[in-house]
Amino acid sequence: MLRLELIDISKQYPAVKANDRIRLRVEPGEIHAVLGENGAGKSTLMKIIYGAVRPDEGEMTWDGRQVEICNPQEARALGIAMVFQHFSLFDTLTAAENVWLGLDKAWSLADVTKRIVEVAGVYGLDVDPLRPVHTLSVGERQRVEIVRALLTKPRLLILDEPTSVLTPQAVQALFVTLRKLADEGCSILYISHKLDEIRALCHKCTVMRGGKVTGEVDPRQETNASLSRLMIGAEPPQLDHATATPGEQVLAVDQLSLARTGAFGADLDAVSFEVRQGEILGVAGVSGNGQQELMAALSGEDERAPPAAIRLFGKPIGSHSPRRRRHEGLHFVPEERLGRGAVPSISLAQNTLLTRTEAVTRFGWISTRRTAALARHLIADYNVKAGGPDATAKSLSGGNLQKFIVGREIDAHPKLLIVSQPTWGVDVGAAAQIRGALLALRDAGCALLVVSEDLDELFEISDRLVVIARGRVSPSIPAAQATREQIGQWMSGLWTEEAEVRHAAA
Repeated sequence: MLRLELIDISKQYPAVKANDRIRLRVEPGEIHAVLGENGAGKSTLMKIIYGAVRPDEGEMTWDGRQVEICNPQEARALGIAMVFQHFSLFDTLTAAENVWLGLDKAWSLADVTKRIVEVAGVYGLDVDPLRPVHTLSVGERQRVEIVRALLTKPRLLILDEPTSVLTPQAVQALFVTLRKLADEGCSILYISHKLDEIRALCHKCTVMRGGKVTGEVDPRQETNASLSRLMIGAEPPQLDHATATPGEQVLAVDQLSLARTGAFGADLDAVSFEVRQGEILGVAGVSGNGQQELMAALSGEDERAPPAAIRLFGKPIGSHSPRRRRHEGLHFVPEERLGRGAVPSISLAQNTLLTRTEAVTRFGWISTRRTAALARHLIADYNVKAGGPDATAKSLSGGNLQKFIVGREIDAHPKLLIVSQPTWGVDVGAAAQIRGALLALRDAGCALLVVSEDLDELFEISDRLVVIARGRVSPSIPAAQATREQIGQWMSGLWTEEAEVRHAAA
């Protein structure tokens, strides 16, 4: 008997038909991938299964009987759990309190806290149940969501980009967990843009394009190239990563030490590195090791740094505001798309005003015509699937919003671009487009600092690499000379004294 069957499910939004007569069949104990480019309708379909969105037409069966799931509470009662790509956590509550909200209140908060520790340990997910969510990085928040879903012992687990900010070791640990769940009879719907993961983990793969199912395959019998062709109609373009010829020093960070601003996070400890014109410096590391604190200091959100500890073209800027740093040529893409990179409830045109001032006259008037023109330009140049300049940021898929935000900053012609998690949750075609745009910006003479937990991405685009661990930054190493094993060791803080000496001599 099928665990889940969807028959001709359709959902129309004002600007797009997200799902068009979708058919999907999931067996008990099956790990079933749903693959498609950004905006293909995957997340909408998952929300329909979870009861967060009502379909316009179609049928759903659960264990052979027809059901109508009107809300997530009904879905959870059936045994359906979902981990969303955009998290649904309350910032002011602890991880344990957030998990407790979605569980049977017969459990006490103390019971939930104990179970979180147990489940996190069994599944290799590092979660501190007592930490407030606002102190957690994106990767740490994702672990909370995964643990919350696993605590319900689901019969169908829906995972939307679950490994986008997990380390390779954590991904393998999660795969062990998912295979164990499947062996116990739990069905898993797995959305990911990482083709290697789908081929290694999943038994079946349903491919979507433009809201329609274009095929169902056994991913274990496919190649990355064949899956890409099914998904986007072509193989992703190969990046042309020519050898960099760095120019003058653009950014210099010298012995930057900052205490964490709250009870959690990481202290920055004598952080030093430089970035030069025409190069990309990649920063690897496990989330929660000081990335957030470093990004806040570099972007100007944290103005506590000694002025000379951060220099732009030799000029001390440690105490400068984000606005002043943008005026001096430093642009920044944060890891959180909604809420920091873009305001969810306002239009794309209005979101350009967060970091761009071309539409603001010297008298302070805003030209709505210019903001709309800029948004249209970014939508066209970066192939953003949106309903036009007036579409709200929250109406875009995660990948399309990421393309818009990255495009907004690249299009500003920065002298220094700092990007955190540039392709998190982005499909292979869009990821190649973003990485290509970053390389083109480098080739035009811009200096780039890219923070990513995706080692494949860092090796693909970086000229030099450093690792951040426990608030310290390793010596830099040319990407061509580094190995994944070496960087993995350094991510535990295990760089050697010889590396320090070699870095000092260079």
